[in-house]
Formats: sequence, C-alpha cells, structure tokens
Amino acid sequence: MTTLLLSLLLALSLPQSAVPAAVRPLPPPLSVVRWWEPPPTPYAAGHRGVDLAAPVGAELRAVAAGRVHHAGPVAGRGVLSLALPNGLRTTYEPVRPLVVEGEEVTAGQVVAVLTEGSHCPEPCLHWGLLSGEAYLNPLTLLARPTPRLLPGPGTDPGTVPTAAAGAR
Repeated sequence: MTTLLLSLLLALSLPQSAVPAAVRPLPPPLSVVRWWEPPPTPYAAGHRGVDLAAPVGAELRAVAAGRVHHAGPVAGRGVLSLALPNGLRTTYEPVRPLVVEGEEVTAGQVVAVLTEGSHCPEPCLHWGLLSGEAYLNPLTLLARPTPRLLPGPGTDPGTVPTAAAGAR
C-alpha cells in the first residue's frame, strides 16, 4: 500500500512541464486489454504496466524524445526501454527493437515492432513507465480526452435547451 501511495504522490507531484507531451505508442484507438494494477509492496504480485491490443508486426512509436536505455532480450523476450529527459523511463515488450542502446530517438519515431510472446491470450504490447524504481501508470503520459456533453434523447443538437434559453 505504501508503494502505491508513494507512486501516486510522485505522479501527482510531477509538474506538468516535467511530463512530456506523449505520442501514442500505437495508432488509435488504443484498446486496453489489461489495466495497470500496482502491487501493494515492491515484490508482490501486480501488473506494472498496461497491455494494449495490437497485431504481431505492429510498429511501435517512441512516446517522447529520449535515449535508448536498453534494446534486447530480457528473460527470453525482446524489450525496449527509453530514458526520457525528465528522469522517467518507458518500456515496451515483447518487441524487436529497431534502435540500439544509446541512440537518441524523437517523439513518434518508429522504434520497434511487436513480436509474439506476450503474456496476453492474444497479441498485445506491454507498456510500462518507471520513475527511478517506482512503477507508474503509463497512460498518465497521454493527453486526457476532453469531455463533451452529448444532446439528450429526443433533442435537436442544433437547438439550445429551453431552460438554458430562458437564462439568457
């Protein structure tokens, strides 16, 4: 519980300028197969990232400019890790990296191709985010959608509701 709380406080305390304007790692729409489920303690079970549905062979993009921290196998799976200028690190697996360790990358650059071997029933990208040793929800890097109110049933979207019209 302490790790979760510290991770959330860290994410909330980052100034908006410290978090880069992120690019989606896959083309829209993003389809989350499994959400981020942080463990209650550093060594407990949990899901330290999000799984995004994608076909094998999908091109993966750098979510922000940075430097390749690691590009190669980890425990039999291809992994790509990018160090971002603000101290964050984002990870992608299972992949075939198209970049090499130490290489500078730009936001939106194709950096890897999704391969087989994910832990999902169907092919998926496991996308992670770290700040030091603390895992964060990578979806927090993406711009939040702007809420829109839709017209109610039976209303004409081009008209102003009566209550609002009387308030003019």
